[in-house]
Amino acid sequence: MSRPTCQIAGHTVGGGELFVLAGPCVLETRALALSIAESLRELCSARGLTLIFKASYDKANRTKVTSGRGPGLDDGLTILDEVKRRVGVPLVTDVHLPEQCASAAEVVDVLQIPAFLCRQTDLVLAAAETGKAVNIKKGQFLAPWDMKHLTAKCESTGNTNLLVTERGTTFGYGRLVVDMTGLEELSQTGHPVVFDATHSVQRPGGADGTTGGERRLAPVLARAAVATGEVDGLFFEVHPDPDHAPSDGPNMVRLDAFGAILDGVLAVHRAVRSGR
Repeated sequence: MSRPTCQIAGHTVGGGELFVLAGPCVLETRALALSIAESLRELCSARGLTLIFKASYDKANRTKVTSGRGPGLDDGLTILDEVKRRVGVPLVTDVHLPEQCASAAEVVDVLQIPAFLCRQTDLVLAAAETGKAVNIKKGQFLAPWDMKHLTAKCESTGNTNLLVTERGTTFGYGRLVVDMTGLEELSQTGHPVVFDATHSVQRPGGADGTTGGERRLAPVLARAAVATGEVDGLFFEVHPDPDHAPSDGPNMVRLDAFGAILDGVLAVHRAVRSGR
């Protein structure tokens, strides 16, 4: 049976071919965003992978009020617009409020609904009504089969260019687990399924008021997810120096290791396809 597809900035993603959403957790400087985007473009292009560059202009879901949040909507979109023009890659970014969606849609190609906000009807509808593709991240609290209700909200606007993303499920305090059978459940929405490898290894609030994580496990889970045969895209937060990044450092993978990570998941993907 053919895999579902999604149209993003003139690219058809899904349909049995892997694509990648990757970039730093939050925008820091213009120069760093351009450098990371250029490196990721080269790594993905060399492997025949469509890249959608990811970075957030605001990290609104912070544990502490003093945690860094990024440059904000206006300055962040200015940086993202330059990345798009100079590097030539599609963009995805988070939106947190309905009133942010129209402005973000002027620059980015995919509006991402954060996991904590996936049931916020006004936000989901506002994102879908822009006509841009929407990536809904499954809440840590949500059963995979309930995602069909969230995609139905988007579809009610006439927008069917959707992605659904697994990013782990709450398992006790400060722990996440990934139910690999849930990936098949997500595929029942009829939209491409993305596996978020780096947020799935978070340890929420596990580092004295900030989020911890186990980045060494991200490639392991990514290969396991691809092995199910239900995954269309992979999401990674990537940074040249994650130990000194302002957000999500413990679970972001190193840029200099990303090529080998992609080679590993592609080897699994080829094996799955050859076995069908």
